Amino acid sequence: MKDKYSNRFLSVAAIIVFMAVILLSRLVYIQVFAEEYKQFAEDNTRKVKAIKPSRGLIVDRNGNRLVTNETAYDLKGALRFIKAFDTTAFCQIFDIDKEFLEKKLEDLDDGGFYLEAGVILKRLSVKSVALFQERQFDFRGFRLEADITRRIEHPVAAHILGYLGEATQRDIEATENYYRLQDYIGKSGIERQYEEVLRGEKGYQYVVKDKYSREIGKYADGANDIPAKKGLTVMSTIDLDLQAYGEQLMKNKLGAIVAIEPATGEILAMVSSPTYDPTQLTGQGRSNMFAELSADTNKPLYNRAITGYYPPGSTFKPIMALVGLQEGVISASTTFPCRMGYTIPGLHVGCHAHTNYLDLRESIAQSCNAYYCHTFRDCIDQSKFANTQEGFEKWREYMMQFGMGVTLGVDIPNEKKGDFPTVGKYDAVYGAGRWRSSYIISLAIGQAEISLTPLQMANMTAVVANRGFYYTPHLVKDPIVRPIEKKTVPIEKRHFESVIGGMEEVFITGTARWYALDSLIQCGKTGTAQNPHGEDHSNFVLFAPKNDPQIAIAVVVENGGYGSTWAAPIASLMAEQYLTDTITRPHFEKKMFEKDFIHKEPENALATDSLEE
Repeated sequence: MKDKYSNRFLSVAAIIVFMAVILLSRLVYIQVFAEEYKQFAEDNTRKVKAIKPSRGLIVDRNGNRLVTNETAYDLKGALRFIKAFDTTAFCQIFDIDKEFLEKKLEDLDDGGFYLEAGVILKRLSVKSVALFQERQFDFRGFRLEADITRRIEHPVAAHILGYLGEATQRDIEATENYYRLQDYIGKSGIERQYEEVLRGEKGYQYVVKDKYSREIGKYADGANDIPAKKGLTVMSTIDLDLQAYGEQLMKNKLGAIVAIEPATGEILAMVSSPTYDPTQLTGQGRSNMFAELSADTNKPLYNRAITGYYPPGSTFKPIMALVGLQEGVISASTTFPCRMGYTIPGLHVGCHAHTNYLDLRESIAQSCNAYYCHTFRDCIDQSKFANTQEGFEKWREYMMQFGMGVTLGVDIPNEKKGDFPTVGKYDAVYGAGRWRSSYIISLAIGQAEISLTPLQMANMTAVVANRGFYYTPHLVKDPIVRPIEKKTVPIEKRHFESVIGGMEEVFITGTARWYALDSLIQCGKTGTAQNPHGEDHSNFVLFAPKNDPQIAIAVVVENGGYGSTWAAPIASLMAEQYLTDTITRPHFEKKMFEKDFIHKEPENALATDSLEE
């Protein structure tokens, strides 16, 4: 009997020892050999924190700071640690209502932030931060977290600089998960175009945490930490003073100014009006302000300089003259009659009372429509072409070389290519092979189906200033990310002097003679562009000085009427400001500053109108 129980005891003991050996072996394996369990244990006691780098600065061409950084604070909360608190006092500190707070706390629960702190409010005001810090002990479970936000140093250049916004899922995927939800990313302008240059490289910090997921110190005394690398400073091409001056001239007007340095393609100023104060899209009120700007019927968020479509009107005539010279259908001494316009059976294109015959220089100075109707038809209808369509296609190729109907490649998003007609478009309207040059005669004077952006108008002016070439217009000079190409138009250099002489004459005896300067030889061209939706647009293009061009400008004032009335003085004042740093015509400046096309009816036209095209 004793042996029987003794054997049973030994069997049970053996089983217990066997199980203990198995458990001990498993424990040794987990602790010593099993990496996945080791990693799991480490993950429960430490975490990796991404360290955001300082975003790169944006400066103007002279080193003036345009966009810098400053510390901002977000309010975070962790439900596990939030105790009962005075919600009324809390809401007063942050200027929110109780319903908003309740919704934010519900979102924390729904978002799974039971242990981790979730965002309650972002980009707090200095006042709110100070008030919260005074009473932080009363609001357990809430904490402030410092972040870096953008500081706009001057309230100008909103469309150029752009703004930051919260990253979307598409942004996250496009950046290969560099960003997370609630991170900020460039959404427009230079901030978006040069995002990878500006954002820098994230760093990583390893911290030890307790069982409640609270940070209690550095892991391995920071030996494994990776420091963040700040973003690069981006030097823009714009001149801060010129940009600010252009925005002042265009205040309360619809339209745009683009000024280019012809020798480099660097954009000196890009004004879209109406604009907005870029500081309005930073801070806690950004979302509300964005909604308000988006709802504004004058579209202040819309960059008219690169997306607005406008008929160039008579600013197109110098280009038309160059094509006529290159094709050999006119010379500098060629004259055409103008008897109040161009007239053939069944067609009349009106013009002003010029002398019976004008030569090329006079045709530009006096903006003669008839001269360019003759030139256009002589180009299209040459006997070397099999038909009108072939002649038109050749003419269109010239215009594409000047940057019309194509995107120029400016280095901010959303540039449009304008609208330039094709053979197919006219075939669809009139029937294939059934239309003639007289059907499309309005193209000769920059009307009908031609629409250009102000950037394209400034660029074509830079081509003339350079006597036959241009560089890709761009807004950033360092570091250069996009290639800057030199493009040459197929016009012999000798032809430019006749056209430039006519553009100089515009300021001597022509349609902009009121704006001549003794100290500066300007070359320009007025344009009054027909607008089917209201008053004509006032256009003007200019470059100066004549023999050493340092600036090429295009100005469009929507519904401004004659080009000589509003666009011409604005362009001339911009040139004078940039090249001489002195304004000698304060009466013109005052008139431009005070003119309001948005809130008041246009005034009666000036006496200069009678000489415009």
